[in-house]
Amino acid sequence: MNLKDALVEFRYYLRGDKNVSKATFAAYEKDVSDYLAFVSKYQKKDDVRDITANDIRKHIESLKRKNLEPSSIARKLTAIKSFHTFLMIEKYTDYNYASVIDSPKKQKKLPVVLSEKEIDILLKSIDQGTEEGIRNKTMILLAYSAGLRVTELCTLKFSNLRLEQRLLNITGKGRKTRIVPISIEAALAIDDYLKNARPFFDKGKDKESVFLTREGTTINRVTFYEILKEACINAGIKKKVSPHILRHSFATHLLNKGLDLRMIQELLGHSDISTTEIYTSIGQEHLKKTLAHHPRARKDK
Repeated sequence: MNLKDALVEFRYYLRGDKNVSKATFAAYEKDVSDYLAFVSKYQKKDDVRDITANDIRKHIESLKRKNLEPSSIARKLTAIKSFHTFLMIEKYTDYNYASVIDSPKKQKKLPVVLSEKEIDILLKSIDQGTEEGIRNKTMILLAYSAGLRVTELCTLKFSNLRLEQRLLNITGKGRKTRIVPISIEAALAIDDYLKNARPFFDKGKDKESVFLTREGTTINRVTFYEILKEACINAGIKKKVSPHILRHSFATHLLNKGLDLRMIQELLGHSDISTTEIYTSIGQEHLKKTLAHHPRARKDK
């Protein structure tokens, strides 16, 4: 099978058999498309049966020359391995050469976090005199106090809200669902936003999404990054920020308060406890093992 047709079939495989999320589909499609383009242009291969382990290694070497992070290369290799697994399943090839390729060793970097004091300063610095200010503070507060991924925050729907119970129904990576508790402060902030700010953004285009832009469309991750970046600058926070810093801070503060690592794993929606264990390197002040020690639980009193 030629490379172009193999890529088309792989797309069907991802959407149908694997039923991956839109984000995963887009990432895998691009990574495999780039890989096949390299194989065709530089390795002079036009058929998937001609691809060898050396071709894959050459592609990985080309990525290293571009100074990509080991974690980025590992992610791309995961997509390539998925592609070659697909070829084997469909019997388009006789051997999975990608299976003998080792992923580059990832450098263990501790995530940057904001202190609880910095979180307070950040939230207090946001002007609540405008609809945008109300929306921005609510989003930042919710991302932190519920430990949401940026995609989970931006795609939050009315159907996900259970404000009376102070709970959120979240669908995360791999379309896995989890229930996340939120503080009274966060619940009240959402309620205030829905009553006093969202009508300003509602142009009748999107009746399901909680957070909207001025144009009435769903806020995307890039827009939220800009919102957070500007808010941190205004608050005088010098750390390099990204939406994920709020999630890291949520987990670190809970761990410092003594919450069990397994509970934090559930709240974050991590499928593997080893992913959560990185936070043990950030904070060591274990106090009481209870959800009452939510990062902003003191605000509930």
